[in-house]
Amino acid sequence: MENNNVSKELYGAAPDYSKKESWYKIADTTKDIDTFYVYATEYILGSFDEGAPDYATLDNAEMMAGVDVEFKAHATVFEDSTNVFVPYYRQSGLRYAGEIHKKTGNVNAAFSGMPYDDITAALDYYFENLNGGRPFIIAGHSQGSSMVLILLGKYFKEHSDYYSRMVAAYPIGYSVTREYLNANPHLKFASGETDTGVIVSWNTEGPRNVEENSHNVVVLPNTMSINPLNWKLDETYAPASENLGSLITDEKTGENSIGDVGADAKINLARGVVVTNGKVPPMPEDEAKLAAEFFGPDGRHDNDYTFYYNNIKDNVAKRIAAYKGGK
Repeated sequence: MENNNVSKELYGAAPDYSKKESWYKIADTTKDIDTFYVYATEYILGSFDEGAPDYATLDNAEMMAGVDVEFKAHATVFEDSTNVFVPYYRQSGLRYAGEIHKKTGNVNAAFSGMPYDDITAALDYYFENLNGGRPFIIAGHSQGSSMVLILLGKYFKEHSDYYSRMVAAYPIGYSVTREYLNANPHLKFASGETDTGVIVSWNTEGPRNVEENSHNVVVLPNTMSINPLNWKLDETYAPASENLGSLITDEKTGENSIGDVGADAKINLARGVVVTNGKVPPMPEDEAKLAAEFFGPDGRHDNDYTFYYNNIKDNVAKRIAAYKGGK
């Protein structure tokens, strides 16, 4: 945490979120529900350069390019049903997160300083100036999901008036542990397809990770996952025939389309993850090595959203309908 404080002094105060350039996206409010999305670690390869800072500046080119790709692959699942808002924030680089994980067994300390301060500043501005009293979803992936969980346990506990309007939280790709839920009795994990005011989350892995009990920085002991195909908490298998469509990116053009990659889903309760046989395209050697180091030899971390894209989109609509029906 000392490094966080030093970095905050070097980088200065939180961004001014009244400025448009502090946001990747400020939605046109055409719908009556919002989504506030916190993006994953996109300051990746550059964070390993000699002398690279622990945290990205707000205009870090690698991060900004990554946010654009992530928005199209992840946050667009919320666009059909909600107005989507995405702030930029000065996030931890992958190298620094890995160093913190080695020291503490958890990456949260890398995220809970300056990145958290930035996101809370963005939330303050959003609720005071952009939200207009509408119900909302809060969502993220990976580093973003870790911060969503910190926010749920702290920020929204302190702002119960905001929290009362939360349709659901989707902190996908990070661990929601039983210890976390016990420490935050005001929070509940999803129990099905349409309950509201709940946390909806999972971590996706291939069979080899489970068989070898592989190291995965986002999979903590006593974590929970809900199956994104059948929305069950037990080990009921959901075949790929229940998948409404995965997001596939054309490697040459970068264009996204909906298709079938054989993404089935079954929870492994012992490890607390969703296991899938979904196929992923080969990665460049340096990226594959880095991914294996952080997420195991058969990780599917990058596919938490894309494998189950249309099922998530459908689920968002169903939870919103249930929320409106309960009011």
